[in-house]
Amino acid sequence: MSQTNQEHDRLEQSLIEVAVESWRFSRLFGKVVNKLDAGEAGRYLSQLRYFQKKVEDNLALSGLRLVNVEGHPYDPGMAASALNLGDFGPDDVLLVDQMVEPIIMGSDGLRKQGTVMLKKVEV
Repeated sequence: MSQTNQEHDRLEQSLIEVAVESWRFSRLFGKVVNKLDAGEAGRYLSQLRYFQKKVEDNLALSGLRLVNVEGHPYDPGMAASALNLGDFGPDDVLLVDQMVEPIIMGSDGLRKQGTVMLKKVEV
């Protein structure tokens, strides 16, 4: 691998790590803002959406995007590992309850696998 390719890979990996940490911070900030009264929360939610849009736009410039599968049916083939998969039986219908880390996709496919928590669908 050439030095230029190695440098590109290091830069992409750094960008991915910053994106994941930004995603985590955004989730935490959103939870805190939701505890504020409606008048005060609106301004902060606007700032949060602006920040998230800037992160997404800059990732797109590098051919990357965050993928959130919360609320989707769990598929063992999805690009995310489930932390609590062992808590369920083989016949349970599962749903992605929470993303712990987002999936990062690039123009050439998966760049970073996500991490999820599952819940059983009550039928």
